[in-house]
Amino acid sequence: MRANRTRHARSRTAALGVAVAALAAGLTTGAGPATAQPKAAAAPAPDCSAAFRIEQKLSTGTTWRMCWRYDSLAGLVLDDISYQPKGETKPIKVLNSGRIAQIHVPYDNGRAEYQDLTDEGFARDLMPLAPAECPGGTIKTVKVPDPEAGTSSNVKGLCTTTRARGHAYRMQADTGNKVYQAQGKDLLVYAVNRVGWYEYMTEWRFQDDGTINMNVGATGTLSPIDYDAGDGQGWPIGKGPKARATSHSHNVFWRLDFALDGSTKNRIEQYDSTVTPRGNQTPTTKTTPTKVTKELAGDAKSYRWWRVVSATGKNKDGHARSYEFVPGPSTRYPGRGYTKHDMYFTQYNKCELFASNNPKCDRNHPKSVDKWVSGQTLTHPVAWVNVGFHHIARDEDQQPMPVHWQGFSIAPRDVTAMNPLTPADLAGQNGDYIGGS
Repeated sequence: MRANRTRHARSRTAALGVAVAALAAGLTTGAGPATAQPKAAAAPAPDCSAAFRIEQKLSTGTTWRMCWRYDSLAGLVLDDISYQPKGETKPIKVLNSGRIAQIHVPYDNGRAEYQDLTDEGFARDLMPLAPAECPGGTIKTVKVPDPEAGTSSNVKGLCTTTRARGHAYRMQADTGNKVYQAQGKDLLVYAVNRVGWYEYMTEWRFQDDGTINMNVGATGTLSPIDYDAGDGQGWPIGKGPKARATSHSHNVFWRLDFALDGSTKNRIEQYDSTVTPRGNQTPTTKTTPTKVTKELAGDAKSYRWWRVVSATGKNKDGHARSYEFVPGPSTRYPGRGYTKHDMYFTQYNKCELFASNNPKCDRNHPKSVDKWVSGQTLTHPVAWVNVGFHHIARDEDQQPMPVHWQGFSIAPRDVTAMNPLTPADLAGQNGDYIGGS
């Protein structure tokens, strides 16, 4: 089944006239000028050349900086990501690196199972973007690898632009008719890769309040070779008794290597809350922190969350800077060991780059993230986030298929002493609303 899926993809590529090629080396970068953006005079540049640098000062005063490169298996990788809100004299480093770490696609009928990044040429088929797909931004040229072909070609396939987010906040003043409100702005970085009939939109949104949103959107076409009633399940698509699309899952993994304030010696904390009923009285809620000192395979549930805490940096109130994981909707797939958990924290190992079918370590090294959780002490934690989507097709999925998104966010917790978008009139109300000026 997969051979057909790949063959159809290549025939469609040829029809579109897209030159998709490869580099002989397994790891490459793309080329292309970066968008010229205003720079803070004293801000250090990211550790990359101008062609691979993204720097954007948003209209609300926040600046995001990072480097980009293109991996022969993972596709878009972002490195050296820093955040500088107004009022901070220098950038605050957040991540060493962020990337998609696998898209695992098992079919419900048990006849097919795919590892799209490591086995199915995800990075090879980078789609060219039309100017209308990157309004107000810049489309960068990427050198795309295909080890099977042994050549390379350039694809205008990386968009960097800004988007309005809607209200960042709104507050009616205590006296008078003044309303404090601001419209949020995001830096959007995205690329589109095709595997078979699917097109995956890899989207990173960097908000002006310090939040980073990571999403993959699946679109394109339902695979016509999977229109059958062989398993007696699926969902009826089109006309006729056998026109049923086979259901399947998309299990997307992300790998985040944190370096808060420039140090990889971050610590992990887990928070669980317990609600205790008290008859007719209001229940009590107690929140208990747990330091995660060793590698962990964790499950998301109500009243549980994790954060990564800086070992070196504090905000102006003296509180340790951290980033909190904010999960999105997910359908956890229980069919494989590596998809049975929502979150993994492992000790850094430079060869552990893909959550399953990892090809970068030696032959004796386990191939999936669940087997890397072996009880090591976390001194340089790497976070692996698993978000699942069970795709039961519908008539509206044709034609083309609307984008269905899956992903999560990391939100700043005590990175700044106040809301980084606080208006000047309210700057004195830090921890003292009544007495603040």
